[in-house]
Amino acid sequence: MIKKCQNHGFFRGETCACGEAGTLMLNDEQTERLGRFISGALRHFPDDLGLAMNQHGWVGVDVLVDAMVTRYKWANKEKLFSIIESDEKGRYEIKGTKIRARYGHSVDVDLDYDENLLPELYYGASREEVDILLEKGIRSMRQRYVHLSTSAQKAKEVAKIHTEDPVLLVVNAQLAQEEGVTMLSATENIVLADEIPPQYLSVMQD
Repeated sequence: MIKKCQNHGFFRGETCACGEAGTLMLNDEQTERLGRFISGALRHFPDDLGLAMNQHGWVGVDVLVDAMVTRYKWANKEKLFSIIESDEKGRYEIKGTKIRARYGHSVDVDLDYDENLLPELYYGASREEVDILLEKGIRSMRQRYVHLSTSAQKAKEVAKIHTEDPVLLVVNAQLAQEEGVTMLSATENIVLADEIPPQYLSVMQD
């Protein structure tokens, strides 16, 4: 659920970090339904909802709200903001009258983030995938970008969604970028790339 604290804004859970119970904005079911709608609208099918997404992934906040209210009569702009501002993963960003997803797109967008500054990045894979990745590199099959993690721990957490015993690959980001591979810093934990050629990959040793 999402609540609103008078002093600290929107939060998820029973109580704010300050101890205040807060005012209920969205119950668990509403949070899940609205979250799925926003993800679909900003990552996968904006055209189906009549959203004019620009090349960098931005759509108008008010246009998104109108589409949202058409689907869910109980929704409104404040509830949209409650989803965005309480999201611990930082999936979305709002600038002025525009909103976009930071990552996870299947639609063709050209995100304009700052270049990654970390010398090494990480990618978790199943044991069955590792040999193929080391031979052919990492390419995204369903999403617009390859998603890399900024820490080994985050890479393991992501990989464990799909496999119980992930193998971590180390990406030589510094060399890759020096040789022309573009890597974009989407969030504190996620870096995006079109693809990672195999020569920049190695298996992380225990």
